[in-house]
Amino acid sequence: MDIKNDKKNKTAAALGIFDGLHLGHLKVLEAAKRTAASSGLVPAVFTFDTRSVTTKSGGALMTDADKRSFLAKQGFSFVCSADFAELKDLSPREFIRQVLIEKMNVGCAVCGEDFRFGKGAAADSGDLKRLCAGYGIEAHEVSRLKIDGEEVSSTHIRALISGGGIARANALLGYSYGYSLPVIHGFARGRTWNFPTINQLIPEGLVLPRFGVYCSLVTVGEKKYAGVTNIGVKPTVENGSPPLAETFIIDFSGDLYGTTVDLRLCEFVRPEQTFGSFDELRTAIARDTGFAKRYFEQRSSDL
Repeated sequence: MDIKNDKKNKTAAALGIFDGLHLGHLKVLEAAKRTAASSGLVPAVFTFDTRSVTTKSGGALMTDADKRSFLAKQGFSFVCSADFAELKDLSPREFIRQVLIEKMNVGCAVCGEDFRFGKGAAADSGDLKRLCAGYGIEAHEVSRLKIDGEEVSSTHIRALISGGGIARANALLGYSYGYSLPVIHGFARGRTWNFPTINQLIPEGLVLPRFGVYCSLVTVGEKKYAGVTNIGVKPTVENGSPPLAETFIIDFSGDLYGTTVDLRLCEFVRPEQTFGSFDELRTAIARDTGFAKRYFEQRSSDL
């Protein structure tokens, strides 16, 4: 269990899996920060290691590295990131004693209305309030967030991403879905076609976007570039390859092998296709690149 705190000060802890840190999660996090600021507590987060809940959730929306980076930017220096298997058999009361009190020194717990804890997810937010009160701990419940009448949830966002609805998913996330991943070597065929690309393996356990081509935003160092990204297995080029993101970065030249590049998917362009020849594939890439250029010309503030 990852603990980053000297535990000398009491905390206001946001509780949840927080597998995507979408706008609904942000509402819980902001409530914890407000409570911390008004009560002189340290803002904290209790969450689960993404890899330990992957099979339970059907695919995470964010890697643990990205989650930690996001939480740090939100002002949470104290994060308890637990392995689900280590805590799944604790009773609700044991969870409060062993985790919230002994490990996190919680003075106030904040959760969403769908929060569950304890063995078999037996306890809910009402139980949290009742049990915490017995230990002199405050507990607050944050209502679900709806946008245009649509409930913001990780389950719904995962369905949007896997179905190609990336733009709507991004609106509910509050940021563009994507990855910060190392660049690996590919076959370098794109360089011979004047479309050099970077390849990034998508980690197991993350929700897979619909296979196909996307307009993307690529950050190299401090600079953002427009990109064209194919998510899939490159059916025209090779068979049996694992899912990866292959991106042509518009107006960029340089060697990025071995570096970590941030890639964000912005708009679904077309499904992945198998072409009859490399010439057909090259023509399609040129067409997709033209679409991406027009897309970002209308959104120049993103770059």
